[in-house]
Amino acid sequence: MQKILNYINGELIEPVSGNFLQNINPATGACYSLCPDSDDKDVNLAVDAASKAFPGWSNTSASERSRIMLKLAALIEENNDRLAKAESMDQGKPFWLAQKGEIPRAKANIHFFATAIEHFASEAHPMGDHALNYTLKTPLGVVVCISPWNLPLYLFTWKIAPAIAAGNCVVAKPSEVTPMTAFLLAELCIQAGLPPGVLNIVHGLGPKVGPAMNTHPVVKAISFTGGTKTGAEIARTAAPLFKKLSLELGGKNPNVVFADCDFDKTVSESVRAAFTNQGEICLCGSRILIERSIYEKFKEAFVAKVKKLKVGDPLAADTMVGAIASELHFNKILSYIQLAKEEGGTILTGGSAVTPGPGFENGYFIEPTVIEGLSQYCRTNQEEIFGPVVTLTPFDSEEEALQFANSNEYGLASTIWTENLTKAHRFAAGIKTGIVWINCWLLRDLRTPFGGMNQSGVGREGGWEALRFFTEQKNVCIKL
Repeated sequence: MQKILNYINGELIEPVSGNFLQNINPATGACYSLCPDSDDKDVNLAVDAASKAFPGWSNTSASERSRIMLKLAALIEENNDRLAKAESMDQGKPFWLAQKGEIPRAKANIHFFATAIEHFASEAHPMGDHALNYTLKTPLGVVVCISPWNLPLYLFTWKIAPAIAAGNCVVAKPSEVTPMTAFLLAELCIQAGLPPGVLNIVHGLGPKVGPAMNTHPVVKAISFTGGTKTGAEIARTAAPLFKKLSLELGGKNPNVVFADCDFDKTVSESVRAAFTNQGEICLCGSRILIERSIYEKFKEAFVAKVKKLKVGDPLAADTMVGAIASELHFNKILSYIQLAKEEGGTILTGGSAVTPGPGFENGYFIEPTVIEGLSQYCRTNQEEIFGPVVTLTPFDSEEEALQFANSNEYGLASTIWTENLTKAHRFAAGIKTGIVWINCWLLRDLRTPFGGMNQSGVGREGGWEALRFFTEQKNVCIKL
């Protein structure tokens, strides 16, 4: 059985303890590889390697860092299908989704920051004719990047790319639920000629490996994407140590449908926004708010499309909804469906676990589920489910829609469907989310800031925001 290995100081090595965890294929429920069960000893090795590599890497020219990263991006592109298959088997998503979306995006992340670093300019501020200020932007040192299980390589590269582009050395932890593509990326880093210690990947359980990373005295910054509770724990332990923090956390995103929308497009895109990647995307529109005058029409059309989504083998070309990433998460989603029933919700379609065919009897599959009849303030509508479950709720006015949209403690993303431009601008200004899509969903420009409000996180990623996070700004004032 294949052993995934840690990547420390440019080498693929077993954990110090020699212990491994089972890595489960969620479509079959069977172990198909072994993941390192690392601990603080592995973290210390990785931090030491990063510390030793930092002086050389930070003094490497931006153009040379860019050259190596562009070679890595090209290798990701060359290995697109291999990485996509690994992602599909590891996480449960349809192969075509990884092949056409997530692996190309991982390549784009590396490519974007490889080129951006050569244009990361300094500012100068003359004070009349007697003084000049200019800003130096220097790398922090050793930084930690922790990524989640839902979009494994996509979000892993989203973090490490700006960090190493800016001249930092990284100790990174992918999720123990989906470690395979980070392991394969390590192999590509070696091929690309990334100097030893610039990127170090430590696999293992979050509660065991995470605290050792986040409290290490050498670590200067932590970039984390994951659950709000884990983010709060990282902030509790790392903030008193004065480490820089970027926390991209959960979401319970409103998808607001006005009567004057482009109806057919809105229905189709709302289905995509609800169930892409089994609904396991922090940006999914899980609360669909519909103007009452079109509520019944929208509900009928939406449910009809959802019923046509094929749940099946993640490697099959016609599968639209794959397997839930883990047994633990599978059980959590089913518990929320039961909770929705107890809170008075009506299941319009789905609501059950399903076996899509022979060989998948032990897999973690759940039917796309649509629920109506729930208060905006019930737990089902307030808490992040992170699965193929959406709720439908009618509203009577723009004011009520805004009240519903802003009714919970998350504030990551929102989508607004209307052909009235003035209304769209007005609603976008009033909604409390870090990202607002109007008549689209998941349309991303890598130059724009990404992040949420309230319990959806602290700080912004993407574009210059990410490069600023991974650098210190120093003002130099010269008396002329």
